[in-house]
Amino acid sequence: MSPLLDTLLRVAALFAGAALVYFTVMSAIRTFVLPRSDNVWLTRMVFRNVMKPFRFRANRAKDYADRDRVLALFAPVALLSLPVVWLFLIDIGYTLMFWAIGVGTLYDAFKASESSLFTLGFFFPLDTPVAVAMVFTEAVIGLGMTALLISYLPTMYGSFQKRETLVTLLEVRADSPPSPITMIVRAYGIRGLESLTELWEAWEVWFAEIDESHTSLAAINFFRSPQPDRSWITAAGAVLDCASLMTSVVDVPRTPEAQLCIRAGFVALRHISDFFRIPYHADPHFPDQPVSISREEFDEACAQLEAAGVPLVADRDQAWQDFAGWRVNYDTVLLSLSELLMAPYAMWSSDRGVQRTQANV
Repeated sequence: MSPLLDTLLRVAALFAGAALVYFTVMSAIRTFVLPRSDNVWLTRMVFRNVMKPFRFRANRAKDYADRDRVLALFAPVALLSLPVVWLFLIDIGYTLMFWAIGVGTLYDAFKASESSLFTLGFFFPLDTPVAVAMVFTEAVIGLGMTALLISYLPTMYGSFQKRETLVTLLEVRADSPPSPITMIVRAYGIRGLESLTELWEAWEVWFAEIDESHTSLAAINFFRSPQPDRSWITAAGAVLDCASLMTSVVDVPRTPEAQLCIRAGFVALRHISDFFRIPYHADPHFPDQPVSISREEFDEACAQLEAAGVPLVADRDQAWQDFAGWRVNYDTVLLSLSELLMAPYAMWSSDRGVQRTQANV
């Protein structure tokens, strides 16, 4: 090899290695430190590739319980795979840079990078200012990548626990899986329909919190609830459908709390869908944009409410128009997120689209 070609290769390796290290460090910062939604390519590729064997296994599960056990491990495994990928790419980047500054063969450069990255100190490449600087910077970056994930795990689990509190409490009001019909009937029979006002206020705050946490720390979306038949996305769908029924067909004065809860809900779900690049209509209007709930299903829900003694409006045609007018705002994103997260069976959310049952996945 001519001296000129060797020099050009080493210069190219130096810049390629530095670019790879910079890209990896910035990916880590954008994933965990940047306090806003940022769909990072490297993080997305890690999660997407880790998801493939889990989805393959889940789609062949013999029953829902088996599928949930498989999927429960996906988010933790994908999350812990991130520092492995980061460290590997940093290792490759510094290997190229060590070779570029003259640290023997590529194998010698790899040993120097491994020794520096994991602070083992078994191989010191060159006693030059550039080499020493590279050794120390790689050691700092290697420790920082691992510490970054570890330091953010309490934050993520704190957000997870806050999310699951209301999801768990919803079982008291709406059973499990949650049903908007059950929620209304139970409220009517125990404390009166006016008691739902406090629920709308609590869930409006809940939607605002997941809007922030589930876009800035997107891995939380895939953390499944402690109980296999619970899910944050099906709970969100049940609350939104309950509020939509209350403002359309139940014969009570409309409350601003219910309407604000619906708006907070579909805004949050749309922002999360934006992160996952799920398409939806930004300003939908029924009937121009249809909903996944049929008129027959709506009438059946009204019949169940009426049988329980819940007062309903007389004009069911207008009630259907009103309900569908609310539902169209979150119908697409609710169903898409339920499918993405492979949520457990629940009324009017995960039972749409690909038809699943707990016995037949």
